Amino acid sequence: MSILQQTTGAHHTDPTDSIPRTTASQPNRRPTKVVSYGGGVQSTALLVLAAQREIDFRTFLFANVGDDSEHPATLAYVREIAIPYAARAGLDVHELKRRRRDGATETLMQRLNRPDTRSIPIPVRMANGAPGRRNCTADFKIKVVGRWLREHGATTKAPATVGIGISLDEIHRANRRRREAHEVIEYPLLDLGLRRDDCARIITEAGLPVPPKSSCFFCPFRTVDAWRHQRRHEPELFARSVRLEETINRRRAVLGRDDVYLTRYGIPLTQAIPDESPGEGDVDEDEGGCDSGWCMT
Repeated sequence: MSILQQTTGAHHTDPTDSIPRTTASQPNRRPTKVVSYGGGVQSTALLVLAAQREIDFRTFLFANVGDDSEHPATLAYVREIAIPYAARAGLDVHELKRRRRDGATETLMQRLNRPDTRSIPIPVRMANGAPGRRNCTADFKIKVVGRWLREHGATTKAPATVGIGISLDEIHRANRRRREAHEVIEYPLLDLGLRRDDCARIITEAGLPVPPKSSCFFCPFRTVDAWRHQRRHEPELFARSVRLEETINRRRAVLGRDDVYLTRYGIPLTQAIPDESPGEGDVDEDEGGCDSGWCMT
């Protein structure tokens, strides 16, 4: 029987569900092993490999930074393609959200629009094009996954294994990721010698569509070509990105700070991405900079 015909059940866990706490002192407790699932090509390849029993991971954690922040295409792929596929293969996919101390959830867009927010958690571009500080990955991905791991028994003495979707062509990024004390990081794609093209082939051969590159729709690390595509084909998302940039700069003006931008050109988004087709041979070399395994995988 093929994997796509299997019907043994995983489930999609609501992030607000109460989670039973597992203690490290329990005898014979199997060490926690999870994949940080971003909804992109590399981590979806890990999902397929797990379904095919090529790697020993049964649990996948999707840290959703917010339905108002993740690209809608990524959310659709995770919920309509990846989760049903995982369920048929007997895998667990948990969708997680950032929870504040009072128990309320918080999205990245809500954080960015909070009137009392003085720092900007996304890597907006300075006037010279250099990116600012980036706290979004740590606060809305790594810490969210880390909280789930601790609630399921991971400790510094009994760390969880976290699989990250970095492929061989991105090996230089393997050591750029922040690691929590209760985690041990593994790179299954590197162990198997797989590149991004191999990942796309694995997904296709499993009968699944190749997912779009995952990132927040307003991420300053988006390529210029991606911004052009958004303006032409996703005008509502582009308008929301413009409003976000304007909101950030209004707040900075009150604080006496210089403007920042969502592209490297040092000008407002509507000027940096004009409403016209790019010229012939116009190639964008911007690679993007979110940590593989947490964003854009």
